[in-house]
Amino acid sequence: MPQTPQVVIFGASGDLTRRKLVPALARIAARQAGGDFSVVGVSRRPKTDEDFRRELRAFLPEEQRADFDRLAPRLHYLAGDVSDAEALAALSDRLDALPGGRGAGRLFYLSLKPELFAVAAVSLAEAGLLVMAEGEREAWRRVVIEKPFGTDLPSARRLSRDLHTVLREEQIYRIDHYLGKETVQNLLGFRFHNAIFEPLWNRHHVELVQVTVAEEIGVEPGRGAYYDATGALRDMLQNHMLQVLALVGMEPPPSLDPEAIRNQKVELLRALRFPDPSTPHEFGVRARYAAGVAGGKPVPGYREEEGVAPGSGTETYVALRAEIANWRWNGVPFLLRHGKRLPRRFTEVQVHFRTPPLQLFDRPAGVSEADLRRLQRDGSLCEIRPNVLTLAVQPREAIRLSFGVKRPGPSMSMAPAALEFDYREHFGEAPPDAYERLLLDAILGDQTLFLRADEIEASWRFADEVLAAWRGPEAPPLLEYPAGSWGPAESEALFRGCEGRWSEGR
Repeated sequence: MPQTPQVVIFGASGDLTRRKLVPALARIAARQAGGDFSVVGVSRRPKTDEDFRRELRAFLPEEQRADFDRLAPRLHYLAGDVSDAEALAALSDRLDALPGGRGAGRLFYLSLKPELFAVAAVSLAEAGLLVMAEGEREAWRRVVIEKPFGTDLPSARRLSRDLHTVLREEQIYRIDHYLGKETVQNLLGFRFHNAIFEPLWNRHHVELVQVTVAEEIGVEPGRGAYYDATGALRDMLQNHMLQVLALVGMEPPPSLDPEAIRNQKVELLRALRFPDPSTPHEFGVRARYAAGVAGGKPVPGYREEEGVAPGSGTETYVALRAEIANWRWNGVPFLLRHGKRLPRRFTEVQVHFRTPPLQLFDRPAGVSEADLRRLQRDGSLCEIRPNVLTLAVQPREAIRLSFGVKRPGPSMSMAPAALEFDYREHFGEAPPDAYERLLLDAILGDQTLFLRADEIEASWRFADEVLAAWRGPEAPPLLEYPAGSWGPAESEALFRGCEGRWSEGR
């Protein structure tokens, strides 16, 4: 890590700064070699450096304060607006006076409303704060932006075009905090380091893949209007879930170079098969939660939430059956599900391996060989899939592989068993927070876990096709499900024949 980087956070009075950014920077400063960077928070509210430090410290839990106290002397504040030329001139002077001065690397984190991303980048450029020689390794200039990266493909392209007027792609760090989670990162190591799995990671051995992001909460206070204009597909599936899908399905990269990995992710996303607009009910289900019981308490329906339009047609639940049109995965369904107000909060990937070609064990008593084959062909008798690989992302970060073992006794009867790995148990500590990893990578200049412009476009291209089908003449109805349930029963129909059903976590 460079010895004197400077981190500038615009929107420093916001919730993200208090909850995620400053705690992550404090941990980096306390635990990483060379973590002697400076931090400047910028927001419109007037306050002193001491006010800023005191407010942040008071917000933190006791166990985080020791790390924060080490960072606090290097934590500064400047009142100003990102579009105000005088404020940016004052920021430039303040940065020049900090250790490293103008020769230090500078990371600008735009914790702002999405509509201000391009405005902020242009203002910073006009103030001379983004000037950087190509390939500069010391006095670098980088900009971090949070999702959403547009609201559809045209707006995503427009945002990239506006950013590229003042920044090179190598300077833009589009952050998706899901990619900072340890289990998500471990997809690469797990797949490409373990020779027992990679040969099986294809259509010949995998029957289906499930990706679930289940949330117990409904619409959070203050987010009703934003969510109502966004919906489950744009808010979660288009970005977080498709990024996880890309890591699960991508081809092996030739190296761990960031561009090599991102190239393979883009190719996978471009291979997503678009839904047939004439039969949208066959590939997807959308729904919203109605009043119900969650956590033992009655909760309102989505349209009764604060900020949501009474006649809203926004979905809070989406389930899709996607396919990838490439040599590795053609014909394998990727089932994606996200919903709010479900019974349990969990995120996981499940890889269901195919059953053996002949059912030798646990055969029904009294069924002839001919009847057994007939029942299996028409789906009346489904074989239990003994091998399922589960990669749990949250709240527990773990990997579980199920398999069958013979029960004790004279009969050839099989029982389920599992091998399991838990990050906390194995390493003796919880994995680092996603923002800690991502902010450190941004300071180091590693873009592996950040999104490239063409990745964003490929994701939006798929999402826009789904949304267009939902607006078309054959659009399926917007269903309802009681809060606290697992969603609409119709989503189970996305599984065909003996493919199984949605996971409920564990």
